Amino acid sequence: MSSLRFKAVEEAAKRLPLEVNDPKELPSEYYGNYVFNRKQMAKYLSKETMGVVLEAIDKGATLQPGIADHVAAGMKMWAIEMGATHYTHWFQPLTEGTAEKHDSFIDYEAGVDGGIIERFSGKLLAQQEPDASSFPSGGIRNTFEARGYTAWDPSSPAFIVDDTLCIPTVFISYTGEALDYKTPLLKTLSAVDKAAVDVCKLFDPAVKKVFSFLGWEQEYFLVDQALYAARPDLSLTDRTLMGHESAKNQQLEDHYFGSIPPRVAAFMREVEFESYKYGIPLKTRHNEVAPNQFELAPIFGETNLAVDQNLLVISLMKKIAAKHHFKLLLHEKPFAGVNGSGKHNNWSLGTDTGIGLFTPGKTANENLLFVTFLVNTLMAVYKHNALLKASISSAPNAHRLGANEAPPAIISVFLGSQLSSVLDKIEESSDDDEITVDELKKMKLGVAHIPEVLIDNTDRNRTSPFAFTGNRFEFRAVGSSANCSSPMTALNAAVASQLIDFKQEIDVKIRKGMKKEQAIYDTLRLYIKESKPIRFEGNSYSDEWKEEAKKRGLDCETSVPVIFDAYTSKQSVDMFERLGVLNEKELHARNEVKWETYTKKIQIEARVLGDLSINHIIPVATQYQSMLLDNIYKMRAVFDKDKADKLSQDDVSLIEQIATHISAIKTNVDAMVDARKVANKIENAREKAVQYHDTVAPFFDIIRYHVDKLELIVDNQMWPLPKYRELLFIN
Repeated sequence: MSSLRFKAVEEAAKRLPLEVNDPKELPSEYYGNYVFNRKQMAKYLSKETMGVVLEAIDKGATLQPGIADHVAAGMKMWAIEMGATHYTHWFQPLTEGTAEKHDSFIDYEAGVDGGIIERFSGKLLAQQEPDASSFPSGGIRNTFEARGYTAWDPSSPAFIVDDTLCIPTVFISYTGEALDYKTPLLKTLSAVDKAAVDVCKLFDPAVKKVFSFLGWEQEYFLVDQALYAARPDLSLTDRTLMGHESAKNQQLEDHYFGSIPPRVAAFMREVEFESYKYGIPLKTRHNEVAPNQFELAPIFGETNLAVDQNLLVISLMKKIAAKHHFKLLLHEKPFAGVNGSGKHNNWSLGTDTGIGLFTPGKTANENLLFVTFLVNTLMAVYKHNALLKASISSAPNAHRLGANEAPPAIISVFLGSQLSSVLDKIEESSDDDEITVDELKKMKLGVAHIPEVLIDNTDRNRTSPFAFTGNRFEFRAVGSSANCSSPMTALNAAVASQLIDFKQEIDVKIRKGMKKEQAIYDTLRLYIKESKPIRFEGNSYSDEWKEEAKKRGLDCETSVPVIFDAYTSKQSVDMFERLGVLNEKELHARNEVKWETYTKKIQIEARVLGDLSINHIIPVATQYQSMLLDNIYKMRAVFDKDKADKLSQDDVSLIEQIATHISAIKTNVDAMVDARKVANKIENAREKAVQYHDTVAPFFDIIRYHVDKLELIVDNQMWPLPKYRELLFIN
């Protein structure tokens, strides 16, 4: 065994679970202690100040500049008492992660020579000026134009990590363009709130606000640090670019919901303990399907806050994993042949009156409200299925989609048999029917009698990328490393735009003399017919569905760089500009970032694969081939020619196989390098990304095939990289 691999496996085998000091208190006793939440605000802010802040949080009211000073004073007092010495604006640049620049609270004390004081003003709370030139901007900012601004988001509470007060913020350029994920998300949430309230008032005038809710399910892999360090491909790309499947992986289905390994359980307990301190309501932990794959999920929350909590949890998980001698893998497909990792986004809408807009009701009016939002969501997904696919597309997620239970790269909606039957009955009803809310009770459409048991009775189609699961939709195509803001921005924008269209159509029909209930029902029936192509109840993996989806006019593109075009289509630009979320310039800039990111990821993987193949795999295979040749010569020295030839037949066959695979690896690596050189000369970001997709990435599977064949041939003691059987099973 190679020394590095041997040491890594030996070190991993010696790992024992760390003892985690579980707190004696119940989680409810320390929950949210590190967050400047309503409980802390009540202690450190005046009633007047707190009232104004809550108006901003709950109703979107604008905070006056003077209020920020009062909030900053209370926040500073709390932070210092908690041991904080610095503060930072915590924001989400276009890198999928978070960024922060720490500043100390200290400042010179006026009138005291050389003296300092802790100071934190409303101006520092509300705005900071980080260098914007080094973050992706898609050409909005030139390198020499460094100024950018972060601005406080009061709707997401500040929190303390170690010695630093972290203040969630947006990130914009000097000229006002969004340079982050949070800014468009907040604008979209405002848009869907307004549009949904207008529709809700058709049913209940008391509704004043509609909230978007998100419940994310974070899947992830854990591998031992030592084994991770011995795999250059994992270290540099977060996935294994080579490696033959283990004889045993997930085929016995014995890992899913199985007993959690002690080392992992200790890690999970510490993640939960730390998360509760930050007010993150983690509810679920369990083994996932693939070996070394796990999942955690919180109680649902308001979308903006849920996004921030997911990013904070990821940061905590990485830190805690290192403490337990693990490496956290969030890549969507770190290991071939087993399930990849997603981040299912469970999305719903609810009113300030306590109504879940995707929850069937007990009255005809409540059920018509439910069907209204259900059907409008179908229309939104149907119209913007290409955009929704673009919102979850990336180089790593492309490896996952359509493989091992992950949904395919075609957006469709699964409703289940009961709801499908209800919509079919509405569609088949006569255009001449005059419908009122009261009459819905008498009709044999099932609308007024959708049973409450439907919440638990809806099946789960694991191959569907967008499935109704009782009182919410589960956007299953989102990748594990993604920032939830991206799909949530696209989805809420699409629904908001659709609800605006719906309300306008209802208003026109009412002005023409149609009764309100009849206008709603008539419009819904048309929408059900129009959006029917997006509904699919069968196996989304089948080739038949791919052909059927094309016939239905759904977007079936599989090239990630081309999929991104959906962001800058006229339909998407018109929608985002209509809602005031993103303008055409910002959308094009974001696509530039996406194309550049895609290119760089494929470029890095190509370089790593080439290096490993030429400098690690071929030398070892050649060495083993030489040993076989030497063995043949030795046999010929001992035995006569005929007997020696007979005894060495197997060795000769192996030598030929090794030579074939080495030659194929060398030929394809050289061709891949040449393809990369050609692609690198292209200046246009989109064309370059497409070229990398079309001419560089295809070599990955070819080269891997031959490397993996060599892994089965070369002496196990000589193979330089930890194998899947060693990587994928934590004791």
